[in-house]
Amino acid sequence: MVNLYSKTEEQVKDWLVQEGFKPFGAAQIFNWLYVHQVRDFSEMLNLSKDLRAKLAETFSLSLPGLGEVLRSEDGTTKFVCVLEDGKKIETVLLSHEDHNTLCVSTQVGCAMACKFCLTATLGLIRNLEPHEIVGQVLLAETLLPEGQSLRNLVFMGMGEPLHNYDNLILSLKILLNRRGLDFSWRRVTLSTSGLIEGIKRFWAETEVSAMLAISLNGVTQEARAQLMPVAKKHQLEELIGACRELPLETRQRITFEYVLLAGVTDDLVSAKRLVALLNGIKAKVNLIPFNEHPDLPYKAPAPEQVRAFQQYLLDRGLLCTVRKSRGRDVSAACGQLAAKASPTAC
Repeated sequence: MVNLYSKTEEQVKDWLVQEGFKPFGAAQIFNWLYVHQVRDFSEMLNLSKDLRAKLAETFSLSLPGLGEVLRSEDGTTKFVCVLEDGKKIETVLLSHEDHNTLCVSTQVGCAMACKFCLTATLGLIRNLEPHEIVGQVLLAETLLPEGQSLRNLVFMGMGEPLHNYDNLILSLKILLNRRGLDFSWRRVTLSTSGLIEGIKRFWAETEVSAMLAISLNGVTQEARAQLMPVAKKHQLEELIGACRELPLETRQRITFEYVLLAGVTDDLVSAKRLVALLNGIKAKVNLIPFNEHPDLPYKAPAPEQVRAFQQYLLDRGLLCTVRKSRGRDVSAACGQLAAKASPTAC
């Protein structure tokens, strides 16, 4: 049975017409699903009895099951989503003073094999379907205190979003739909390891958009390829060239994420090369001090080294922030997601 949470409003509209119903019912259905968030077709009271029966016959309204929920001392919540086939993914809810952000996964595991990321140790098991991506958002909302909502979505969880391109786009069409969950595209960030054709393809999309973050992590081709095998195909020079060609709005910037690994990427020679590399690009650098894990070989940089690296960039006019590590005590920090799932890889 097809999951209705995987369908965009246009797809629902086409189905309605095909089945002999009025197309305006699609807007009503979306309102029930995402505004009222009902989980039973019988509760969609402004739909005809025949339509409700046909919907129940054709579609399911199942969401991922809510598995273990771990709450960090800093207010971060990591929860496990149990999928229909028994696979598991992890999603992270970040609570701030004035808003909430959800770190969303797009794959079970990941094929990019980044050396500093725990998810990479799983390999790619499978892509998530749209309803499994959207379902993370709906589940997260049930964990929020009454009166609170999600403001930001960051596609920085398990998996490479652009490696699951079609399902990513369908999910965004639902998440950004004003009759759906109605997120502003400016509050949605897509983080990629640098799949060049995927970046170009996404930027050419006319129905969806999002802020772009590039996981850089190396300032030379050799250094980047050692940490990120994907760089062997998606060469640094070509990636930076593609970023230069992206048409950006006046106040829009590309975020470059840079993981600081002690003795590997945190020296000021690398900082100098990073400044030169991004020269002429409307860029923002987000430094990510490495979050240590016993299964990964790297060490976190000293705080004073992080400050020195950031100051070097700031002094040369490059906008630069340091990502505050959240949820380390529950393995919810950047690079630490690795829900145990069936090991059968793609």
